[in-house]
Amino acid sequence: MASRVASLRDGHGRLIGDLRVSVTDRCNFRCQYCMPAEGLPWLDRAELLTFEEIERLVRLLVPLGIRSVRLTGGEPLVRRELPKLIAMLSAIDGLEDLSLTTNGYLLERMADELVGAGLERINVSLDSLSRDRFFQITRRDALPQVIRGLETLERFPQLGPVKVNCVAMRGFTEDEVIPFAELARRKPYQVRFIEFMPLDADHAWTEDRVLTGAEIRALIDRVYPLEPIEREAHATAKVWRFADGRGEIGFVNPVSEPFCADCDRIRLTAEGKLRTCLFSLHETDLRGPLRDGSGDEQLVEAIRDAVWRKELKHHVSEPGFRQPPRTMSQIGG
Repeated sequence: MASRVASLRDGHGRLIGDLRVSVTDRCNFRCQYCMPAEGLPWLDRAELLTFEEIERLVRLLVPLGIRSVRLTGGEPLVRRELPKLIAMLSAIDGLEDLSLTTNGYLLERMADELVGAGLERINVSLDSLSRDRFFQITRRDALPQVIRGLETLERFPQLGPVKVNCVAMRGFTEDEVIPFAELARRKPYQVRFIEFMPLDADHAWTEDRVLTGAEIRALIDRVYPLEPIEREAHATAKVWRFADGRGEIGFVNPVSEPFCADCDRIRLTAEGKLRTCLFSLHETDLRGPLRDGSGDEQLVEAIRDAVWRKELKHHVSEPGFRQPPRTMSQIGG
């Protein structure tokens, strides 16, 4: 059993309990806030961590206090044999939560296998409920497939509530707000609006393009009154329920209301770089030690050292902020 003494703690006193693992940088969409229309150069397969390497790192991290692992990409479902990795991770004693974030395109045909392998929770990224506007933002005519994938998940109440993530951008998302609120009222999904962050490949982000969570909440509240739910420790979302009890809406506000003070998250990129903040400018290579014969103690020492230097906050919107050279698809959402 892991002790508090052994737990991962950063230099600001925060205990680390959440790991995001990117399994690929590849994606079958080209979302405007993430990738350029022509895509990006992909990593060679040999550059990606193997399933065995990912499993080794997670097995090392769980005794240090990691309790939650989320698989991301790119689009994680394009990684071949992903259910095999899910089964490997779900068998790790002490791991309490295993989840996945996906664009939903491949869910309809993969949901059964994912749940059967041990997946416990799932988030689906969906930025428009209009087919034309979905194409505009993702550059793919794929809304019907994503909706079918979401509906497939309704067969698995043990995943609930399925979370639907919508990136909120001024000049685009305003028209989506009420339709998404109505989706949350009629379906077993928790819709969450996420403020647009400076992680786009085109570096076109500006603060005036951020549609804040408070603005969206006000738009919904005028039509469907909302009541706050107490925020859980380390939660990224502030969750509100509809006053009449018909569903919930979440707001992830990293730009207007940063939640850095109790951040307990670290990230592992697809090629094995440890990042201690979504906006880190520095990374720690773990693939090299994994492949050069380093022992578990050496790996743990490298992880502890990186975590100790975890950033106090991300500095978005502050003078001197520098956007990371990597895009969201290369970091892992």
